[in-house]
Amino acid sequence: MSARAFSKSLKELRIHFSQNSPASRGLRDFIIKSYPDLKKANPGLPILIREASGVESRIIARFDQGRERKVVVDNFNVGDVEQKFNTLVSEAN
Repeated sequence: MSARAFSKSLKELRIHFSQNSPASRGLRDFIIKSYPDLKKANPGLPILIREASGVESRIIARFDQGRERKVVVDNFNVGDVEQKFNTLVSEAN
């Protein structure tokens, strides 16, 4: 994934996953691989990462005017997570 600066209408990203569930593996791997570049390209964007046992793997984006969108990525591989992530953040445009 080549990190890019996101639209200013994207206000926050929240990422929830289980630290040990096999269903969260794709999202965990995506974060390990992509977080440094995402943060470098978007230093002012809050990216909140929450680990909790037994939660579903999900990415939540908050946009202008409080609008939120959530995608659930349980049992996705890292490529599928990346595709869903890109679709989600592109809604900011």
